[in-house]
Amino acid sequence: MRKTILTLILLAATICTASGAQAQSGVEGRVDRLEREMRAVQRKVFPGGNGQYFPPDITPADQPVQSPGVPASSAVSDLAARVSALESQQTSHTGQIEQIQHKLQLLEDAFTAYKRTTDARLKALEDGAASTSAPTGAAVVNEPSRPTTPVAKPATAPAKPAPPALDPARASRIAAIEKPATADPADDLYVYGYRLWQAKLYPEAETPLKQVVAKYPTHRRASWAQNLLGRTYLDEGKPSLASHAFYDNYKNFHDGERAPDSLFYLASALKQLGKPSADVCKVYDELLDVYGAKISATMKADVARNRTAEKCK
Repeated sequence: MRKTILTLILLAATICTASGAQAQSGVEGRVDRLEREMRAVQRKVFPGGNGQYFPPDITPADQPVQSPGVPASSAVSDLAARVSALESQQTSHTGQIEQIQHKLQLLEDAFTAYKRTTDARLKALEDGAASTSAPTGAAVVNEPSRPTTPVAKPATAPAKPAPPALDPARASRIAAIEKPATADPADDLYVYGYRLWQAKLYPEAETPLKQVVAKYPTHRRASWAQNLLGRTYLDEGKPSLASHAFYDNYKNFHDGERAPDSLFYLASALKQLGKPSADVCKVYDELLDVYGAKISATMKADVARNRTAEKCK
């Protein structure tokens, strides 16, 4: 009986020992596999990293110091803790890898869209340049090669066409007008322009009269020349130019000797332009208000007669 009981105890111990060894061997296999996978993940996520520079996310808790006589934890518990830590690290690294892959996918999609848009714009520009350079459907014709020898340029520029020749009779009339030559060039130009106007050579008279105003604006003859220029336009049948010339004399040479005359003839120019009587009357009113005490009796009489004709108030 004792022998049978002893045999059973030994058999049970043997079975327990074998089961513990088998369980421990299975856990160690899982641990080795997980450690290999973790090292592979660390090499992919953290190239060149190792435990020295990248500590694990989950570290085992500090083990309390056991007093003598307290039995140590079993090997199965230690392996289970290691497995749990490795599984947590693997889950964390797997999430990081998925985030990195998602960001890479977004970057690839953005680059693809940018490339598609850029290609479309370049193609549109090329099509526009092609349509501008040649008409649609036209055959491309190669231009003949140009000679390498430069074409000699003419030694002188082509001469401008000569102005039309004057009528001999008119040229003779112009030549008959004497040009004064005194110590006063402004007065000489005015007198020469006056003589041309008196001879009804109106286009020729405009040039010396304009020269007096341009070259000698402070000379007393400037007001005379500007007024006579307006009368030249008026006699030539150009009332619009005449009105501008008369008004410029009144404005620019307000105190000039011929400023009153310009206002008087300005009213005549406006009448020829078909302006209403009210505008003509305003010019006569301005003449009398500004120069009423300076004008001659003859001009006053002419103004009164013209105001009556225009029914000025």
